[in-house]
Amino acid sequence: MKRRLFLMLPLAAACALPLTAQAQTFPDKPIRIIVPYAAGGTTDMLARVVGKHVSESLGQSVIVENKPGANGMLGSSMVAKAAPDGYTLGIATPGNHAANASLYKEVPYDTIKDFTAVSQAVNSPMILVAHPSLGVKTVAELIAKAKAAPNEIVYASGGTGSSMHLAMAQFAKMAGIEMTHVPYKGSGNSYVDLLAGRVSLLMDISPQALPRVRNGELVALGTASKERLPELPDVPTIDEAGVKGYSAGSWYGFVGPAGIPQDRLATLSKAINTALRDPAIEQQLKDAGLQVVAGTPEAFQAFIEAEVKKSAEIIRDAGIQPE
Repeated sequence: MKRRLFLMLPLAAACALPLTAQAQTFPDKPIRIIVPYAAGGTTDMLARVVGKHVSESLGQSVIVENKPGANGMLGSSMVAKAAPDGYTLGIATPGNHAANASLYKEVPYDTIKDFTAVSQAVNSPMILVAHPSLGVKTVAELIAKAKAAPNEIVYASGGTGSSMHLAMAQFAKMAGIEMTHVPYKGSGNSYVDLLAGRVSLLMDISPQALPRVRNGELVALGTASKERLPELPDVPTIDEAGVKGYSAGSWYGFVGPAGIPQDRLATLSKAINTALRDPAIEQQLKDAGLQVVAGTPEAFQAFIEAEVKKSAEIIRDAGIQPE
């Protein structure tokens, strides 16, 4: 028996070699990142900047695919249905991975159960901006004007249930005012009417709003961040301006389909976090108005679950319905 067992050990070890080699060689083919929105936006930029560094560190190509449609649900559904082998990732945002769960009756995936959180990437603070023709320069003046004429002030957003929409709905509720919402298909489209003065207000992420404030086209009334932005040191936070406890922002992170093996998840998370903490990339993201967060899969999973609950409360309280 001992001799037989001794002879079988090399055979068992040989059988285990392919599995060990397979684990050690991940990735051995290109990784794709599905961006559920059109090219040119913040999600697209993040995927390409981080993807390039991940490609270099892991020695495999990283292919970014833009799959916009259905408020981010088309691309996210593709991620959820992909093989959980670590070769397909997606970008999670407040829309496709938080608001949609409460906004739509039929969502082709379960935001919590059908994905593996890989790493939160960045946060983007928001700025409340107004067209000069509205005639207000502070949050207090805006609130006073809105209370004097309920629903006469018109604000834009990048779509029903978008982070811009939810941030403004939360602001209106906490400020005790009523305004009229006009949704657009994307943040960029909303600026056409805002800069022309056909709509008066917008709550948007810093990378989009800040350039228009700097060139004098729009007035920054307040920031939705918890602290003043270094780029706008003289502009108070909305909390400072009188709406106590208010804060809002957009966030972005990497997810994959549910069931990615732990060793591959660890490899992907480490590569993404290393990219985010690279000084050159961190500065590039900072210049774009983004704040690097990074973090563990467990922390991002807990964050997503909290954001789903938060979005559900805002949507319910504001009575928001899909377009």
